[in-house]
Amino acid sequence: MASLAFDDQVYNREVSFCKVYSKEDKEKLEKLFLKNRISYFIEWQERSFFARMFGTDKQKNVFTIRINEADVDKATELVQGIESVKVKRAKEE
Repeated sequence: MASLAFDDQVYNREVSFCKVYSKEDKEKLEKLFLKNRISYFIEWQERSFFARMFGTDKQKNVFTIRINEADVDKATELVQGIESVKVKRAKEE
């Protein structure tokens, strides 16, 4: 039985696409991505104790959405007009 060898090739092309600040908009974004066949990963950002105690309501929920770099242009067009979604620059990472 032969094993597969990959010579320093990178297959993970995932980039941080945007940050979302409300659960409602996160759910809207999920449905939009599923409908348009864009795979995604959502990171829920933990906040420190002091940020939870003294932070504003806007900071209550922060989600980072990661997508494949090939879908960035299409996803950017789709999310325009959705409130509380802050798109990062595509070449940020």
